[in-house]
Amino acid sequence: MEKINSYKDLIVWQKAIDLSVEVYKVTMSFPSEEIYGLTNQIRRACNSISLNIAEGHSRNSTKSYINSLNIANGSLHELESGIYLSQRLNFIDINSTKMTYELVLEIQKMLSSLITKLTNKITP
Repeated sequence: MEKINSYKDLIVWQKAIDLSVEVYKVTMSFPSEEIYGLTNQIRRACNSISLNIAEGHSRNSTKSYINSLNIANGSLHELESGIYLSQRLNFIDINSTKMTYELVLEIQKMLSSLITKLTNKITP
């Protein structure tokens, strides 16, 4: 296993960046009147995932890191809900979000695993 020197070395952070790119692509087709509504909310939630992973990694305490990862996980679920709502509103179809949902599921698993490992590290 390689040593993690930076948040950029974390695969979960790299996947979160990939997810942001996918979300920007998917939301480009949203109605223009949604630019300050659902489009903005979904993009902010998605960006919050990688940003909180990076912020947490730079913290001086494991508890703070876990807290940031939990916030990232909450943003991930917010994103998932926003994508679902977008489908229900017919802004996007399910085929255009297949990659998005795959990344969401993968990142959920990775965050859960990282949170568990860090929690075990501080709990004897």
